[in-house]
Amino acid sequence: MNYENIFIKIIKREIPSEIIYQDKQVTAFKDINPQSPIHILIIPNKKIRSTNKINKKNKNIIGNMIYIAVKIAKKFHFHKDGYRIVINCNKNGGQTIPHLHMHLLAGKILGKFN
Repeated sequence: MNYENIFIKIIKREIPSEIIYQDKQVTAFKDINPQSPIHILIIPNKKIRSTNKINKKNKNIIGNMIYIAVKIAKKFHFHKDGYRIVINCNKNGGQTIPHLHMHLLAGKILGKFN
């Protein structure tokens, strides 16, 4: 799969971004258009377009992304107040960048879904 997007450029550090966490599998950084006081994106470093592209070979990445979300929540002390984890899939699901990503939202009481 050969494609470039803003997330790949952030992973490669070609675009300045406030990276919160990075290892061999995952990068986490502050969203440039936050929807809550704390809005962090967690993405796989491997190119995976959406949740529809999760398969037997890469299925562990989702668990690792959630593990990193919890680790970040504890590090920044919002794990006790609560947070929301959201993954959008494709256009109708609200996904705007064709790269699997998880939103970690916190810092206020988050509204209920309809």
